[in-house]
Amino acid sequence: MKQLIIILLIFPALSWGQANLGDANCDGKINVGDAVFLINYIFKGGPTPNCPTELPILTTTDVTSVTATTAQCGGTIISDGRATVIARGVCWSTSLVPTVADGKTTDGAGAGSFASSIRGLSGGTSYYVRAYATNSAGTGYGMTMSFMTNPSIVPEMTTADISEITQTTAKCGGTITSDGGAPIIARGVCWSTNQTPTIADGKTTDGAGTGSYTSYLTDLTADMTFYVRAYAINSVGIGYGDVMTFRTIHETGTATDIDGNTYQTVKIGSQWWMAENLKVIHYRNGEVIPNVTDSATWGGLTTGAYCDYNNDVSNVVDYGRLYNWFAANDSRNIAPIGWHVPSDAEWQTLVDYLGGAAVAGGKLKETGTTHWSSPNTGATNESEFSALPGGFRFDNGMYYNVNNYATIWSSTENGNSGAWSRTLGLAYSGVYHDGYDKAFGFSVRCIRD
Repeated sequence: MKQLIIILLIFPALSWGQANLGDANCDGKINVGDAVFLINYIFKGGPTPNCPTELPILTTTDVTSVTATTAQCGGTIISDGRATVIARGVCWSTSLVPTVADGKTTDGAGAGSFASSIRGLSGGTSYYVRAYATNSAGTGYGMTMSFMTNPSIVPEMTTADISEITQTTAKCGGTITSDGGAPIIARGVCWSTNQTPTIADGKTTDGAGTGSYTSYLTDLTADMTFYVRAYAINSVGIGYGDVMTFRTIHETGTATDIDGNTYQTVKIGSQWWMAENLKVIHYRNGEVIPNVTDSATWGGLTTGAYCDYNNDVSNVVDYGRLYNWFAANDSRNIAPIGWHVPSDAEWQTLVDYLGGAAVAGGKLKETGTTHWSSPNTGATNESEFSALPGGFRFDNGMYYNVNNYATIWSSTENGNSGAWSRTLGLAYSGVYHDGYDKAFGFSVRCIRD
């Protein structure tokens, strides 16, 4: 009978483990010594099995993947101290003996191995780290490991796209992708008309820390190319994002002719131009400009006249009217007060400002194919001149090329029977400088006095 009792007691005890009575003699092992302890307790009145809870026992893993601000570590719990581990992780400090009162991670609960990601470190700094585990008896620690973070560098960031551009303002910003291992103390964007802006130029200040931010550029100059990039400052220095470029829009206004037609105007460089084709049918003194519809009569004129393309007044809304040179240069003046028909030299100033004859046409033409026929090559209208293809009327009275060409008079003669003009076409981005017979009918754009 006693042998049966011993078997019934010893074998379950050996299978329960250290958290129960398996380790009956509290030596940290489950073996025959526990059986002897139980026999002594049952049959000889030996001490009662009652192992106390102890602190967990654990090791600290090697520190790896060290950067200026982060590192990887972890631990392995060898013994839970006969009580459930309720928290575990690593703790670190610049002092030799880090505790959970310092920086720490919390990486679950229970026994076994775990990995820890250490963040928020300072660059170029020596740290001490060790694993910890907490049960009802308290917190146990692994051995202390040491490591040094990589040196801090300047912040890294990207520059946001530029939007909401006006004559004097624009919207930009940045995203800081790395603080370089040191706190960001200032951030924003800087801009200049030079290709490499710095914080010594125009700048915004948009808080501190990492992440994305929005910046608003102010006090810009109209019709000017600017270069902008994000910046951020830490204790190491100033980091910059990639350079973006944009151009502020032109100054704009209006002009009104004697007939009450109001035209949009735009400042391009130092010149103010009408951004629409002229529509007036009276000289500035009130006298009527003749509307000549007959083809034979048109070709023989030596005095001022106008016409509507194809003698269709519906074309006037978009394309304005066509005038022979005699009307464009009449001393009674077809331009609004304070304006005049540009000279050939004034046209050349505009073309030069826009980069020369090879590219200026695209910068002058309205974009798209609402009015221009496809392909409308090179059209950007970055000048906001909005040139439209009003076509022309030959000296034989015939109409040609609405939607395909814009030919615009200057006030400058080219010999006795001719005058200079500028032509833009659907299939090229340049500007042609041509002399035509004064009897041709072309569009007119005026320039401010």
